[in-house]
Amino acid sequence: MTLIIPKDYRPSLSVRDTEAAIAFIRETFQAYLADELHLQRMSAPMFVEKATGLNDNLNGVERPVAFDMKAMPDNEIEVVHSLAKWKRWALKHYEFGMHEGLYTNMNAIRRDEDLDNFHSIYVDQWDWEKVIRKEDRTLDYLQATVAHIYKAIKKTEKAVTKLYPGSAYRLPADVHFITTQELEDRWPELSPAERESKICEEERAVFIMKIGDKLKRSGKPHDGRAPDYDDWQLNGDLLFWYEPLHTSLEISSMGIRVSPESLKEQLAKAHCEDRAKLPFHQALLAGELPFSIGGGIGQSRLCMLLLGKAHIGEVQASVWPKDMVETCKEAGIKLL
Repeated sequence: MTLIIPKDYRPSLSVRDTEAAIAFIRETFQAYLADELHLQRMSAPMFVEKATGLNDNLNGVERPVAFDMKAMPDNEIEVVHSLAKWKRWALKHYEFGMHEGLYTNMNAIRRDEDLDNFHSIYVDQWDWEKVIRKEDRTLDYLQATVAHIYKAIKKTEKAVTKLYPGSAYRLPADVHFITTQELEDRWPELSPAERESKICEEERAVFIMKIGDKLKRSGKPHDGRAPDYDDWQLNGDLLFWYEPLHTSLEISSMGIRVSPESLKEQLAKAHCEDRAKLPFHQALLAGELPFSIGGGIGQSRLCMLLLGKAHIGEVQASVWPKDMVETCKEAGIKLL
C-alpha cells in the first residue's frame, strides 16, 4: 500500500456537495462522450461465464471474483474485470453499423489491486466500443479518437468550472502523443512508472502508445496488457500530471482491437495459445467479429481529477484498510 498525503489538504466541497458534483460530472461527460464518438448507451453484464472467455484477463495474474449459481451449478461465473472483450461481441450481437458504437457503465471488483490514492478494489468506468473499417487500424485513427475523448473531457471541465469555480482542477489545452519506445530511449535509466511521471510533468496531458510488447533496450514490456483485446502496436493510456499529489494519473486505457492476425501473434508472444480454443477467440479468429476500437474511462478517477481530490475514496464508496482510513482522516481526507 502506497499513500501520498498532500500538505495542508482541505477539500473545498463538503461530502454532500461532492456527491452532487459527481452526479453532474458523470451525466455531463457521458453525454459529451456519446456525442463525440457517436455512441449509444447499452446495458452490460456484471458477471460472465468463465468458459466463454469474455472476461478481461488483465495482466494474467489477477484473480477474478468467482461463484456458482443454483440454476447452473456446473458453470463457474466470474465478476468482470472489465468488458474489453464483451463489447466487441456486443457490437455484432446488437447489429451496430459502421462507425457506430456503444458505451456502458461498468462496475467491477479487482480483489488483487494494490491500494493507493488512485486504486481501489472497486472499479467504475465508462466502457466503450466502436465499429471501424480495416483501413482505420492506424495510429492516425487512434490519435484522432483520443482527441475526441479529450474534447469531451475539456467540455466537461468547462461545465464543472462554471458550476464549481473554486473546486475545479484546470487541465492543459492539448494532449501530447509519445510511444513507450520513445520514452525508454529518452530515459533508459528510469522505470516505466518514473518515465510516465517525467513526461506527464513536462507535457501535463499525455497519451502513451504501444503498450504490451517488449521494448528494445530492456527487453521487457512498458506495462502488462492482455494479448487478446488491444493490438499492442495500436493502443495506449491517457495520463495527466496531477499537481495536488505531484504524480501522474491515468484516466483511460484504450486501443484498436486485435485482428485475427495480431491475435495469433500476441497469444504466441504471451504463451497463451490455449485461449484460441475459447468461444470468443474462435469467433475472432474466424473473422466473425467486426474490427473495432474501444477502451475504458475511469468514472471516479475523472471526478477525482476534475475536483482536485486527494484520494479516490473521496469520490467512491469502497473498502479500505483501517490504517489507511485513519491516516487519511488525520490529513483531512474523508473517505466515503
